Amino acid sequence: MGEATPPFLNFNQMKDKIYVLTQDRAPLNFLLASRHTHRSPLLHFDGKTNRALRYARNQKTPFEDEQDGNAILEPIIFKDGFLHVHATNPVLQQFMDLHPGNGGIFMELDTERNAQEELDIISAEVDALIAAKSLDIQTMETLGRVFLGLNTEKMSSAELKRDVILFAKNNPIEFLEALEDPMLEIQDIVAKIFEEGLLSMRNKNKDIYFNLPGNKKKLTSVPYGEDPQHIVVSLLQQDGDILNMFEKQLSKKKGE
Repeated sequence: MGEATPPFLNFNQMKDKIYVLTQDRAPLNFLLASRHTHRSPLLHFDGKTNRALRYARNQKTPFEDEQDGNAILEPIIFKDGFLHVHATNPVLQQFMDLHPGNGGIFMELDTERNAQEELDIISAEVDALIAAKSLDIQTMETLGRVFLGLNTEKMSSAELKRDVILFAKNNPIEFLEALEDPMLEIQDIVAKIFEEGLLSMRNKNKDIYFNLPGNKKKLTSVPYGEDPQHIVVSLLQQDGDILNMFEKQLSKKKGE
């Protein structure tokens, strides 16, 4: 019986590969180290030991300890920042995949993955725009207050719709996630609370105080780096009484 074909020589999976330098400005020609030396160590840890790598075009493996004494070495040259390795040279492909510089000096250009990522982004943008155009005015106001910080009371419906659609176009994934967020309603309430001045910031925005006719007490402090509105959202989640009180205050404001 003949020897089994190594995994990296599985002919059913063979394909051309393209490697690209990661530097912003690639030189016209770049010579990649192709053999292990003390000055330029090329080692791969196989789970038990570090093994020296060496690319030789007439060998069946990139591991030096598996090569014979007739190795024919040849340079590995990136031209204009790219190296195209044909499917007929699987040893060089495996050498490149195992090379310590993979992910640092260079990386494999996965055109299929990049195309799929672009398609996912385009699909999300289309879905977001369709959803944005079908929103009712109340939901638009909610998104405008919560995510765009808009004073929706002073905006025309055309201005509001424009800004929400632009938000959907420029941030499609965030927009779609916002529509599914169960916290959107309470976030909107908190945005209205601050917009109506029912809460105020004091002490260089370190503390949040009630700003009600019969209540000027401190509600809570804001930890360094935290968003005050997010802090209030968390508090109202835990305290239904305060939430109900603010909802009543907002209803009074709306009826004035």
